[in-house]
Amino acid sequence: MTFDQYLSYIGTPENLKREATSGPRVDNSGFFRETFEKSQLSDDQEAALKWLTARPNGPAKMLVISEEWSSDCRRDVPTFARIAAVTGMELRIFTRDGQRFSTANVPSLRDAPDSNADIMAEFLNHKNGQTWQSIPVCVFYTTDLEYLYHFTEYPAVYDKDRVVVHHIRSPKPGESPDETRVRSAHEFGELQHSPFFRVWASATVDEIISALHRKAVLGVV
Repeated sequence: MTFDQYLSYIGTPENLKREATSGPRVDNSGFFRETFEKSQLSDDQEAALKWLTARPNGPAKMLVISEEWSSDCRRDVPTFARIAAVTGMELRIFTRDGQRFSTANVPSLRDAPDSNADIMAEFLNHKNGQTWQSIPVCVFYTTDLEYLYHFTEYPAVYDKDRVVVHHIRSPKPGESPDETRVRSAHEFGELQHSPFFRVWASATVDEIISALHRKAVLGVV
């Protein structure tokens, strides 16, 4: 899907009846649309991206894997769309799952034939000795579909494992499980609507630009 097609798809009954990570899906198309409108590149970011795309065999096509229940997708997929809009790169978005939410470390079309497991399997996230189907994924290709680089999940400066997993979601002394769930949901919701998520979205752009620059001038990321 194009970004506009993806926005339309998010709120459809077809999408909303698909399983999510927890609880039913909600129509997040408005959040994606608003985030895209707020997502602006700096003059230097725009100039750097245009320098990269103007090079022979520079980035020309973007493949994105997304699910709208993911806070990282809600932050960065509109950012990818802004990069495409500014540079003229061709952007296509694929959902990760089919009807069922995938809990597999390594997805397979045999287990989920209605999913995009074959695409996801190319870009699995290997960290801390484990393998994850982390999203979003944003893959950059040349005009001839030569692979250049892919971005996964969140920029390094976010350090989500420490900030969210170990700080926000971990139980505080004396908390019951229900109290932890309510407090952590509130704190994480506040974080997503804070200026920090916009700062980290900008860091995503910087991380992508730096990786593509290394690929252009060094031949490796």
